[in-house]
Amino acid sequence: FLISLMKLNYKMIWHFFGLLFLFNGGFMLIAALVSFICKDGVSVDMALSGLMVLLLGVVTMVATKNHTKELSKKDGYIVVALGWLIMSLSGTLPYLITESIPRFTDAFFETMSGYTTTGASILNDIEAVPKGVLFWRSLTHWIGGMGIIVLAVAILPLLGIGGMQLFAAEAPGPDSDKLHPRITDTAKRLWLIYVGYTAAETLLLNLAGMSFFDAINHSMSTLSTGGFSTKNGSLAHWNGQPLIQYIVIVFMFLAGTNFVLSYYMFKGNFTRIVKDEEFKLYAKFILVFTVIAASVVYYVADIDASSINYPMSWGPGESALRHGLFQVLAIVTTTGFVSADFTMWSPFLVVFFFGLMFLGGSAGSTAGGIKVVRHLVLIKNGFLEFKRALHPNAIIPVRYNNKAIDGNIVFNILGFFILYMLSFIIGALVFSMFNIDYESAIGLSASSLGNVGPALGDFGPVNNYSALPDLAKWWSAFLMLIGRLELFTVLVLLTPFFWKKV
Repeated sequence: FLISLMKLNYKMIWHFFGLLFLFNGGFMLIAALVSFICKDGVSVDMALSGLMVLLLGVVTMVATKNHTKELSKKDGYIVVALGWLIMSLSGTLPYLITESIPRFTDAFFETMSGYTTTGASILNDIEAVPKGVLFWRSLTHWIGGMGIIVLAVAILPLLGIGGMQLFAAEAPGPDSDKLHPRITDTAKRLWLIYVGYTAAETLLLNLAGMSFFDAINHSMSTLSTGGFSTKNGSLAHWNGQPLIQYIVIVFMFLAGTNFVLSYYMFKGNFTRIVKDEEFKLYAKFILVFTVIAASVVYYVADIDASSINYPMSWGPGESALRHGLFQVLAIVTTTGFVSADFTMWSPFLVVFFFGLMFLGGSAGSTAGGIKVVRHLVLIKNGFLEFKRALHPNAIIPVRYNNKAIDGNIVFNILGFFILYMLSFIIGALVFSMFNIDYESAIGLSASSLGNVGPALGDFGPVNNYSALPDLAKWWSAFLMLIGRLELFTVLVLLTPFFWKKV
């Protein structure tokens, strides 16, 4: 154990952490500028937070400037897992110094929920929070979303994280139809798309009737599939303005799609998109699930009386379709925005949306969850088991996008799925230890692990997480972290063989 510890490249690891501090501090200063422009009274406190984190970053980078630029696989795991923790710990300062969230446990929960793009909140009155702090809150989503794209493209595949090798085969590489041969250039191109989408949604929401401040905050939350809102009612605040919700629907769909496909779309390579099996299944899921949800809402649920006390300007049929589509996308893409309290629609839809929490968006998107590509491989492998039972000597590989998948990747995905379900079960059991009822416990576990946001029971769509005991908040934050970082990245650090001498 000690030998393994000594072999870690500490200077390089901390140099990377110093870079994260600089990154975080810089964004805090942007939030301080917004606070100054909005004259919300906390601009000095916000600036102080940013300067403190910047100073910490400078000291860390200067102290580790003489480092060797080589990271082992173990170093990589530590950088990814602890990097998210470093960002979350330093990200609490704006909440603590402005006293918007005076308790450290609550501030850490809100920050971890932001960076992991979960969107669960402990704030009871969001609209009373200073605008600079709300902007920082949305920025944590946006930063986390950018980080996830880089992880998916550059880091997780190299570490062999369950099933992400499939995305590695689809993204950076030397072939002519790949995105770009260099990982850094690939990340830059995807970031450009990410920023472009954010700007486009901000403009459209502003034109549709949102204030510019609300528009940019909701755009950052949408593209990161986070779910933080500037209003207590989330997107239900604009139920009387269907166009706003349709704009958010479009960008939720895009955010849950592999960002590499967006690149191909802008290049005019629509054939590549149409032939992508994951995208086709993702689109079919959304279509089928929307028809089911909208039908139940229209024929069974009394949405006007039970859950949506806002004017339905385009008629009951359009209203049912819009709210069904909105909530399906919000759960599948793990954005977690709320247009209505879906737990009031019908018991069927409560169970239905609970099941959708385990789906997730596409690989290479900012969405959380298990991911569509893993479900696709598992389904294909399951059907092939029938053929293998009839032809035990035949070699029948699982194929994805007309290419045979390495058997190790299939086993990796199977292992990931089993570990994910075990984490969900253990997560629910731990929540139940805090005297949380069954429905709320399984909802909390599924929502935290899948980075969804709204849960069930006492922590449903129109409630928040403020009533959770402190220890339960830390447990929820841990589930958010392991879910966001594909389980293996964090959990492998807790295994004894990780620290053994190789």
